[in-house]
Amino acid sequence: MSYLFPQDPVKYLIKDGIRIDGRKFDELRPIKLTVGVLEKPNGSALIEFGKNKIIAGVYGPREVHPRHLAKQDTAVLRTTYMMSTFAVDERKSPAPSRREKELSMIIRQSLEPAIFLRYYPKTLIDVHIQVLCADGGTRCASIIAAALALADAGIFMSDLVTAVAVGKVQDENGQGHIVLDLSDIEDKEGWGDLPIAMMPRTRDITLLQFDGELSKEEMNQAIELAYKGIDKIYQLQNEALKAKYQMKDEESEDYIDDDIEMEGEE
Repeated sequence: MSYLFPQDPVKYLIKDGIRIDGRKFDELRPIKLTVGVLEKPNGSALIEFGKNKIIAGVYGPREVHPRHLAKQDTAVLRTTYMMSTFAVDERKSPAPSRREKELSMIIRQSLEPAIFLRYYPKTLIDVHIQVLCADGGTRCASIIAAALALADAGIFMSDLVTAVAVGKVQDENGQGHIVLDLSDIEDKEGWGDLPIAMMPRTRDITLLQFDGELSKEEMNQAIELAYKGIDKIYQLQNEALKAKYQMKDEESEDYIDDDIEMEGEE
């Protein structure tokens, strides 16, 4: 990442009202969402969120193995979050780390409230998440991609789940400011990190974590800012789903036109 001004990140992350990567306080990093990027899974999605690049694939509902792990009246949702060995500056071990296991659980808990698991008793729904490139906010980006992949797989959901991180970072005068969508350096060197996931239509929060110090007023400001970011991302999620099925409709129309032309030739 190229920064707009030279600085010691431990001292300040904002100068003259602009964040270190050139964004305003309420500005998201560029986001690109693509649905149906893999052939083998039942559903898949790719998210490019700033420098983050994450792919999610959904398999199921399918039979549970071993069978004794199946639940009689609901499906089992299993999530696996994996960081590629080349996703960060220092090569990581291919074995799942403690953090990866923890994030797998957090992502599952964030998605479960939106899924009608009772519609799929005695089955398993697998969500695999692979981080190809990491630059802060992979947990939130993974939730966004996983929700799209579930929708692409045709899993019944009450709503998509959308997520973003807000936090408090310091300027050159030592003053803290609430900002939207923390980058990697803001996450590591800032004064507070608040990832939030929710179902946007009902505002039901499915994930709320916090690390740092915020006053009550700052907490309210952070949540309001998160709502604005989530609404923007939710719109992009819906547009990504529509784009895939519009493409399918166009392909079907082309196929029908070809058949009509062939029949005419006969």
